[in-house]
Amino acid sequence: MIVLQKIVHYLAALNEAIGLVGRHIAWVLVSAMISVILLQVFCRYVLNNALPWPEEAARALMIWMMAVVAGEAYRKGSFVAIDMLIFALPKRASRILKLLLFICAGIVLYKLVTLGIDFFERGFRARAATIHISRAWIYLAMPVCFFTMLLANIELCLREIGCLLGDKKDFELSICDGQAPASAE
Repeated sequence: MIVLQKIVHYLAALNEAIGLVGRHIAWVLVSAMISVILLQVFCRYVLNNALPWPEEAARALMIWMMAVVAGEAYRKGSFVAIDMLIFALPKRASRILKLLLFICAGIVLYKLVTLGIDFFERGFRARAATIHISRAWIYLAMPVCFFTMLLANIELCLREIGCLLGDKKDFELSICDGQAPASAE
């Protein structure tokens, strides 16, 4: 149990650090995206001369913004979910179901990471039409996104295992840290 606690502790610290860095990067990316869009609006409607690159640049910034915060959103349970069944089941059955779902999601996320890396590598063959960079740098957002989600998924799986072994106080995500609980009460 102590080994599991240490692994969860280190993984939680890693995920929190990634989430903090991701939030700060996301604000910069959102600001850049808004600036690019406002520049395009100004050029199109005031100067009557639209620029060719802002739409593609804004789309790339939005993709990266989503990629850097997706792992933290997954870890905190911020994605839309239908959880009626989990709340309807007894606590132990609910935890077992959540663990099975986390394991299934982990398998899918692992496959998405490998597919994302392959897509990134193939992206070096094409260039973005108007911003003149390799598409690979835009496509890199997907393996980054899925890898951070996979790290969060591993932490959540280990937390559910710890809770199933009867140590809820050490394994549930605490609400006082500004995070949603990892499992239903």
